[in-house]
Amino acid sequence: MTKFAFPALIAAASALALSAGAASAQDTAQKPFTLSYNVGVASDYAFRGVSQTDENPQVFGGVDLTAGKFYAGTWASNVDFNDSTDAEIDLYAGFKPTLGAATLDLGVIYYGYVNEPDGADYANTEFKVAASIPAGKGSLGGAVFYSPDSFGAADEATYYEVNGSYPVAEKWSVSGALGRQTYKGSGDYTTWNLGAAYAINGNLALDLRYIDTDQHDFGKLYDSRAVATLKAAF
Repeated sequence: MTKFAFPALIAAASALALSAGAASAQDTAQKPFTLSYNVGVASDYAFRGVSQTDENPQVFGGVDLTAGKFYAGTWASNVDFNDSTDAEIDLYAGFKPTLGAATLDLGVIYYGYVNEPDGADYANTEFKVAASIPAGKGSLGGAVFYSPDSFGAADEATYYEVNGSYPVAEKWSVSGALGRQTYKGSGDYTTWNLGAAYAINGNLALDLRYIDTDQHDFGKLYDSRAVATLKAAF
């Protein structure tokens, strides 16, 4: 299946944001669209349990636009695949309706890579269906991500996840997730993480997290690791 073209997804995300703003203005007296920003550093970039920076530090940042229940945004990070690839740049958009007590998240994500080698075929698109429900002061959630043509040599891929979070003190919260990455063919693995976040102030938070997979024999990038992340959001 042909992947989304990078410029086409930019246009789609922009169109979605504009239409969302118009719909929000017509349907309710809500505020018009809003922009938010985030930047941060981490001791490693672990995506679904696997290091994307060859176990080296990460610098990242993103911009998000929301208009009612619609959203769109972009996010970027350094990566290290031991080749010429310099960075990952993601584009995403979606819709967050409610169904009873559940908040749904229906979206699409494009993963792009700067200076990837010819024929690497890293760029890929995922479709996302997620839901979360309140659980006391915290929340419980689940998600499914499907890619018709995944990263590199991988063909179809599906990622399943259950997750939860809970505030344990005024500035402290704990969270964790259990996920299963599957491919058409070989390479399936299970991953999990558990950690705690501390809100330093209204904009800055520190997250300390243990991350692991059940496939250490795939190589060091799948090994267990502790990751510290400092993130500012405004």
